[in-house]
Amino acid sequence: MRLRTLGDVRVGAIGFGTMPLSIEGRPDAARAAATLHAALDAGVTLLDTADSYHPPDGSPGEGELLVARALASYGGRTDDVLVATKGGRGRTADGGWTVDGRPAHLRRAAEASARRLGSTPIGLYQLHKPDPAVPYAESLRAIRELLDAGTIRLAGISNVDTEQILLAREILGDGLASVQNRYSPAVRESEAELRLCAELGLAFLPWSPLGGISRSSLDGASALEEDPDFGGFHRVARERGVSPQRVALAWLLSRSGTVLPIPGASRPETVRDSAAAAGLDLGAEELAELDGAPPASG
Repeated sequence: MRLRTLGDVRVGAIGFGTMPLSIEGRPDAARAAATLHAALDAGVTLLDTADSYHPPDGSPGEGELLVARALASYGGRTDDVLVATKGGRGRTADGGWTVDGRPAHLRRAAEASARRLGSTPIGLYQLHKPDPAVPYAESLRAIRELLDAGTIRLAGISNVDTEQILLAREILGDGLASVQNRYSPAVRESEAELRLCAELGLAFLPWSPLGGISRSSLDGASALEEDPDFGGFHRVARERGVSPQRVALAWLLSRSGTVLPIPGASRPETVRDSAAAAGLDLGAEELAELDGAPPASG
């Protein structure tokens, strides 16, 4: 697979968001492991998880433990795999999500994540979401402490705007390696953040990157009928003889050399198809058509 840069690490241009393997609706353990192993076989070397990726009745870190077990049981090379996790969110009993950006919580969460992953330092540790009850600078300084202590190797931030990126850069310096925001054919509100990441040399990790083409794990069923607003992706897919999801990921890669999509999957065949997007080069006319697809409003 073609490589791109994340901090001082080179990883496969298509990553894998492992959330669907560990939240409600997840596959059984055997299929989850097979899906992770298929990703590694396909050249994926960036695996994204979080301590909050677990069912409402589960325990923090189930997703991290799943990744750790899959890496331990894989028969091939894993020394080039960068495991990214996140802290600062939790689950409620009714399936909701909480935010906790208190420095003490983030320090405890990172140390617990390192134990579950069996890796210190953590390859990439991301502040999952700004906490409106905690000044963002305080949360970031806790991440800075984790960098200085050697608990984490690289730092990332998620669900942020340009001002928060610049503040993170100020506090974390070269330790800041990535930004993870929602971005897809349908959701393009993070154009300014994507451009800023390109200017600063930060990796931009679109989460839920197939919006408009497929539903995310948070949206329920994955199948979507063809949306006329995104018919160009389906037309190009038919002409190329590939899936519209593969076209969408190739389009994302074309947006900037710093983009590293992290599509989810719950089946080996799906993750293999996503990984193949790294080898799909779209032409100028195709890109012009796809760039003009209307983003979702509201």
